Amino acid sequence: MRDFKLADYVARRSELMELMGGGVAVFPTAPESIRNGDVLYPFRPDSDFYYLTHFPEPSAVAVLIPGRAQGEFILFCRERDHEKEAWNGSRCGLIGAVEDYGADDAFPIDDIGDILPQLLEDRDRIYCNMGRYLEFDNKMLQWINEIRGKKRSGINAPGELIDVAHILHELRLIKRHEEIKLMEIAATVSSAGHRRAMRACCPNKYEFEIASEVEYEFKRQGSYSTAYPSIVAGGKNACVLHYTNNTDVLQDGDLLLIDAGAEIDCYASDITRTFPINGKYTGEQLALYEIVLMAQKAAIAEVKPGNNWNQPHESAVRVLTEGLLELGLLSGNMDALIEREEYRRFYMHRTGHWLGLDVHDVGDYKISGQWRQLEPGMVLTIEPGLYITAADDVDSRWHNIGIRIEDDVLVTKLGQKIMTNDVPKEPNDVESMMREPL
Repeated sequence: MRDFKLADYVARRSELMELMGGGVAVFPTAPESIRNGDVLYPFRPDSDFYYLTHFPEPSAVAVLIPGRAQGEFILFCRERDHEKEAWNGSRCGLIGAVEDYGADDAFPIDDIGDILPQLLEDRDRIYCNMGRYLEFDNKMLQWINEIRGKKRSGINAPGELIDVAHILHELRLIKRHEEIKLMEIAATVSSAGHRRAMRACCPNKYEFEIASEVEYEFKRQGSYSTAYPSIVAGGKNACVLHYTNNTDVLQDGDLLLIDAGAEIDCYASDITRTFPINGKYTGEQLALYEIVLMAQKAAIAEVKPGNNWNQPHESAVRVLTEGLLELGLLSGNMDALIEREEYRRFYMHRTGHWLGLDVHDVGDYKISGQWRQLEPGMVLTIEPGLYITAADDVDSRWHNIGIRIEDDVLVTKLGQKIMTNDVPKEPNDVESMMREPL
C-alpha cells in the first residue's frame, strides 16, 4: 500500500455525497474467497469501496450519510484481536479506522446488523451496488424489512434502492492527479517487466518461464499483484485472445505475445507486446506486425478531447483492413469490407477499454445512444491486433500468427500521453532489446 493523503478521499466522498443529494450510501468491500479447503485467495478490496476509503482489509462496510451531525463517514470493520493477529497479521481496528483512514465513527463489523438498520431509519433512499454481492444484498433486504416492521412506531423504511454506479463510476472515469501518479507508476513497473521478458526470451524455454520473469520484475519493483492473469502465448496460442495456460514450449521461428500488467495500490496497467522468440521477425511476421503498429499509431492519434470513443477504433479498423487487402488476406472494396465487418475474421475485438482501478474499468462508452466524447483525465488502452488461425482458404505462410500491440493512453488537455512508452515496439528497437543481456 502506497502512501496516501486522507484529504484525497475526503474530497471523493464529498463529491459523491453532493451528487447523491441526500439518502444513505452503503458500500461493502469484497468478501474473502475460498481457493480450496481452508485456503483463501489473496484478498483484494472492492474497487468502489477502495476508491472512497483506501481501507485495505476484508470484512468492512463503508456508510456515507450526508449531513449527519455526528459525522458523515462511518466504517464497520474488524476489531483488534491479538490472538488472530498472531496467525494472520495485524488489523487496523476501530481506532485505526478513525485515526488512519479518516472515519468519523467506526463500529465492529459483527455489530452491523444492530447498528446499520438504525442508520437507515427515516431515510428516503439507499444508494448501493445491488447485485454485486448477493449475501450482503440479502442482509440489506432483511434490514429494510426490519425497519418496515416499525411503521406503527412512526419509523419509515427507505422507499428506494438506487444503483450508485451511475454517479460513482462517472467520478471514477475521470482520473484525479493522485490516481494518474499511481497509474504512471504501474505503467513504469509493467514496462520493466516487458523489457525483461524480451531479454529473457529464447527458443525452448516454456511460456511459464517468461511469465515468471515478467512477474518477478513486477514484484521486484513493488507491485504486490498482477492486474489480471498474465497472457504469455507462443505461436498459435497468440490467436487465443485470453490464453492463460502458459504451459507450452517456445518454438524457434514463432512469435511470443505477452499481455501483462502490474497493479499498484489497486490501479492497473495493461500492456501487450509481440516479438520473435529467436530475436528476428520473419518477412510474414514483420508484414503483419507493421500493419498492427500502423493501426495503433493511427488510433492513438485520434485520442484527444472532443473526439468520440469510437474514433480510435474506426481508424484502427481502416488501417487493418487496408493492410489485409494489400496482403491478399481480404479481397474486395475496402469500404464494403468495413461495412460488412469482414475484418472481424482476423480482428474480432474492440481497440480499447477504460483503465483504472479495474483493468476493464468503469464508465459508460455511450451517452444517450451516442459514443461519448473523450475528456482530459480519462485513461484508455489502445490495442489493435491481427490473429491468423490456420484455415484452408488462407495461405499457410500466414498460419498461426497472432499479434497485438497495446499501450495505456491518458487523455490530456492538448491531446494524449502514452503512459507505457518505455517498452519498445518499433521492430528494430524490439530486436535490439532482445539482444541485450538479462
